Amino acid sequence: MKKTYSVLPGFALALVIAFISKLIEDLLPVPLIGASVIALFIGMFINHYYQPSDYLKEGLKFTSKKILKFAIILLGASLSIGTVLHIGRMSLVIMVFTLLTCFGGGYIVGNLLGLNWKMSNLISAGTGICGGSAIAAIAPVIDAEDTDIAYSMSATFLFDMVMIVLFPIFGKWLGMSDIAYGLWAGTAVNDTSSVVAAGYAFSEAAGDFATMVKLTRTLSIIPVVIIFAIINIRLKQKENKNIHLEEEQTKSYVLTIFPWFILGFIALAIINSLGFIPLQVSEFLKELSKFLMIAALGAIGLNTSFRQMKKSGHAPMVHGFIISLLVVIVAIAVEYAMGIV
Repeated sequence: MKKTYSVLPGFALALVIAFISKLIEDLLPVPLIGASVIALFIGMFINHYYQPSDYLKEGLKFTSKKILKFAIILLGASLSIGTVLHIGRMSLVIMVFTLLTCFGGGYIVGNLLGLNWKMSNLISAGTGICGGSAIAAIAPVIDAEDTDIAYSMSATFLFDMVMIVLFPIFGKWLGMSDIAYGLWAGTAVNDTSSVVAAGYAFSEAAGDFATMVKLTRTLSIIPVVIIFAIINIRLKQKENKNIHLEEEQTKSYVLTIFPWFILGFIALAIINSLGFIPLQVSEFLKELSKFLMIAALGAIGLNTSFRQMKKSGHAPMVHGFIISLLVVIVAIAVEYAMGIV
């Protein structure tokens, strides 16, 4: 009970920030910015003027770590393999190329800019998969710092704002069909709210298709998270070997650091794909997952200061810009090669 009471104040503050962020998102006439990004910025704004006291810190840590993992588990209930079959093979081909561009190009650009591998890959994941949700899902798997998460979210968000304005203009200038444009926006724009804004700014049909493509793209969270979990375990094992731990100790350590919550995430995705979760329950769990994720990002914001972010310089923003631009170019180039445009 004492442990429960100690986390309540910080958790309650994160929930309040999540509620305010959702309210602001709903009041916006156009979905320009998602509630998760709003919550992150509100938290960082508060931190700039008032650093959380010890009274709040334990609850904020609990929210940014434990609640975030629980939200990711619930996210699995809204994913369905059937969506992939519904959208078709053409979107999957483009997504394979954009993901390879993000993580392959991100690795090269990150090294050239001198970024740590965690921040570099979080930016790549946010750009290649689904913005804040992908960053939030991968961060606990690789033990990312709050500053890495905040910078990755900011880099992804800034380029999204540019794409919302420019995508419809370029789409009309290129004379793209509704399906071609929806496919382009759904595979190249990052956050879901930004995809919706860019898609429906072109046409209703393009917006519908872009949203469906985006849902399919979200499924790539599953293999990517598993891959990063394996990479992180390998790196931890290498550290263990460097300090000459016994084999039994190493096995025990791997079991300790393994991201067990991912198994819950995958299990719910499989159960939902098989049709065992009613649509109403799936929708409720999806909304609950999104709300708890917003609260977790609010807590991360409260633990992140602008002064810390300044130490990273402009390199993460440059990284985000280069990778986002490459994805935009690769996505439309593949469409042209497939004869879709």
